[in-house]
This record gives sequence, structure tokens and C-alpha cells, in this order.
Amino acid sequence: MSGLNALQRAFINRFQGGFPLTERPYLRVAAMLGTEEAALISILDGLLKDGCLTRFGPLFDAERLGGRFTLAALCVPEADFDRVAATVNTLPQVAHNYRRDHSLNMWFVLAAPSEAGLRETIARIQSLTGLTLYDFPKLREFHLGFWLWLGEDHGVEFQRIESRPQVGAANMDSLDQAIVTATQAGLPLVPEPYGAVAGSLGCDAGTVIDRLAKLLRSGAIRRIGAVPNHYRLGLRGNGMSVWDVDDGQAETIGERIGALDFVSHCYLRPRRLPLWPYNLFAMVHGKNRAEVESKVETLADRIGSHCRCHNVLHSTAVLKKTGLRLVA
Repeated sequence: MSGLNALQRAFINRFQGGFPLTERPYLRVAAMLGTEEAALISILDGLLKDGCLTRFGPLFDAERLGGRFTLAALCVPEADFDRVAATVNTLPQVAHNYRRDHSLNMWFVLAAPSEAGLRETIARIQSLTGLTLYDFPKLREFHLGFWLWLGEDHGVEFQRIESRPQVGAANMDSLDQAIVTATQAGLPLVPEPYGAVAGSLGCDAGTVIDRLAKLLRSGAIRRIGAVPNHYRLGLRGNGMSVWDVDDGQAETIGERIGALDFVSHCYLRPRRLPLWPYNLFAMVHGKNRAEVESKVETLADRIGSHCRCHNVLHSTAVLKKTGLRLVA
């Protein structure tokens, strides 16, 4: 991130959420940052093109949109890894694909509009790759909140943001669904982005703005803003810590671990015996592997004797990083 200037850092720090729902949002943000609308749009375009941001726009909650998603993993032979990665990554239902240092060495998120669509995607991946897919749907979410802060000294730190209450599926009509489809890849980089979306859907900008505001209030949109690439910006340590904890204590421990300020994601997921005995997942980020390992030691101390065994799967490569998209 050494090449980022003060304006780029200020935009990323302030607008990972809270991007305005107004007809000229870039104009408003530019005034807040002391620059011009065209300059801000150009800066945002550059951040996306050079990979400092993976996307920009609404971050949707697939389940609250009525869709389904799951964490999935494959055990890929080394000689076939590149082929399988290319095959998996071509599917629009696949997001956030990582290589991790475990026999289950490829981990990604799958999203689909329905449970049937999710099962069809799983079957398709197994057919295309010739491999068994292990899926780990979310049984309980304890925390999801991740925000980066970029310092003037070019340092980067993880900051916790609180999870929003889970309120079930949003009440959506066909226009809401069309707006989700039109914006799930990101907002247009034009002076009136909501007007551009409206033009493609045959409605007006005010309607799109109102509908997005409704989805934001319901939690179907988690936030609207920039999604930084933490690897590109300096947080190169990424550890998925996994724990085999007593079922009777799992929710209590999950709440405790999810409340720690360095945990960005924490979920209860099913075991897949005999290969996978772990039921509690907690994601930890750091500048390097040593920092992640130190944080995992803190987790181990907090969990104590309720854990029979644990592991930490470090990511060794980012294979694909896009937002969740509900594709039929």
C-alpha cells in the first residue's frame, strides 16, 4: 500500500460503509474529502483496477435476500490444483476462493438463490472436478464485522465493527430483486450511479435510492461502500482457526470468541467426520503468520478445556475474491 496517497487512504478509511444514498453521492463524498467529483471517481476506478479494492457498492446478506450460501472445501491433488482452481473460479456462484495449508486445500464460498440451486451447484462442481465437495453451512453466526484502517505511516490494522441483528429474510418484490441483480457486482462509476441503475430497470433514481435504503434498514444490505483487499493493503496473515468444542458449550464459547476485538468472523458449522472434527470457526487476520498464531493462542486460552483439538488453516494464495452473487 506504499503507493497510496492521503486522499486514497482517506476514502478507504471513511467509506467501507456509509456511502451516501443521494442522486450525486460521489459529489457529496468528494466535498467531504476536499476534492472534486471527477477526481474521486477516477481515484475509485484506479483502486479497483489495481486491486486495492475488490469491489465497491452494496454488500448483500444472501440469506436475508432469500438465497442460500455455504462454505465449501475440496481436497485437490497438487498436480491438478491449477485446473481445478480455474474450473471452480469460472462459476459465478463461487466467491472468496483461497488456497489453505491443509489436506482440504481449496476453500470457497458458494451462493445461490435457493437450496435447490445450491445443491445443483455442489453437484456440478463435483462432476466437473471429479472430487468430493465438503460443505459447511452456517448453523449460527456469532460475529461478522471487518474494517481496515490505513495509517499515514502506511501501516494497516484490523478494526472491529459490530454485527447487525439477524432479522430473517427481507420482504422483497420483483423490483427489489432486479436492483439486487443490477448492483451486486458494484455501483457504476458515473456521477449519478443510482440514476444509471434506474435507467437500466425502467424506473427513476429516487425509487432505486428508496429501495436500497429499505434493504439497508432490513439488513439485506449489510453496508454500502468499499471492500478493501486486505492482502494487497498489508494484512497478509489470514488464519481460519477451527475448534472441536463440546456441543453443549459451543454456543456459549462462540459468543465469547466472537466478542473478541481481533476476530472478524465467527460461526458454528457442522463437522464432517471422520475427516473434519471441528465445529467452531473463527477468522483471524494479521500482518504475518506469526501475528495470527499469537492471536490463535489467545483463543485457545479463552476456550480452555472445552476444546478437544484445534487447527489453524493459513491462506497461502487468493484464488478468487468477489462479492457473493445470487445467480440462478
